[in-house]
Amino acid sequence: MTSQKTLSGRAWSELILLGLIWGASFLSIRIALDEIAPLTSIAHRTFWAMWALWLVVWAMRLPVPRDPRVWGAFLGMGILNNVIPFGLMAWGQLHIETGLTSILNAATAIFGVMAAALFFADERITARKGIGVALGFFGVATAIGLENFKSFDLRSLAQVAIVAGTVSYALASVWGRHFLGGLRPQVAAAGMLTGSSVVTVPLAWMVDGPISLNLQTDTVLSIAYYSILATAGAYLLYYRVLAMAGSGNLMLVTLVIPPVAIVLGSIVRDETLNPNAFVGFALLALGLTIIDGRILTVLRRGSVDRPSPRS
Repeated sequence: MTSQKTLSGRAWSELILLGLIWGASFLSIRIALDEIAPLTSIAHRTFWAMWALWLVVWAMRLPVPRDPRVWGAFLGMGILNNVIPFGLMAWGQLHIETGLTSILNAATAIFGVMAAALFFADERITARKGIGVALGFFGVATAIGLENFKSFDLRSLAQVAIVAGTVSYALASVWGRHFLGGLRPQVAAAGMLTGSSVVTVPLAWMVDGPISLNLQTDTVLSIAYYSILATAGAYLLYYRVLAMAGSGNLMLVTLVIPPVAIVLGSIVRDETLNPNAFVGFALLALGLTIIDGRILTVLRRGSVDRPSPRS
């Protein structure tokens, strides 16, 4: 078993900050969707975040790739990590609650484990991971509502769309590891958002009509938040936490996001969730902690250190 890095106080604080930023992004996206269509919302998200990250690349004087194959990889990464999941989730949020969207989004880690095992020999699914994945799947099914599998409606379709978006995220992680592993993360993120913007901007223009900047203040502020802070800024923070904490510890951010989104959705939009959603998140969270392995290690140490009862 690979040992986990010990998290410093700074790593913990930045990991929680990342969870807070991403958790609030679900609300900001939903607010923007009150005025703009889903494709337009993701065009704004990728376009403005792209320029913010290229500004960072320029300020850091990082080399920009010239190989056409790298730019082709950027395009593939942008489609898998931005165009497909952002589009599916934005459309899904029109029909389900913000908090439920964030819960289903947490399945990204579950599908990520499966995708890595399918494509990489060093990422095989152990018995522990298998149990965690199974619990995660059951948690997703519970959050959707087992009764909804009998009567499929628009709400059910929206939830399936969001889960499909998490599958795309998982495939994107495989794509990135295979094709973009040797690049500086700032360059990889800027290139990915460039690839996605090449698709989202003309697609939104064709489907939704000309992209207008004459928007309500709430919409502008929401776009600014989810594009600049929750996309460009969060990518930079993500790689910073990854360097400090490691990929195993970084998965813990998945457990921070849904509570933030649920609370904000309840306060700002008066959303209420079916109890199934909370039970599903609990099962999903349990599955993720089993995959992580940290709790099992602590319990095992506790049983070893516990003194044996006297006869």
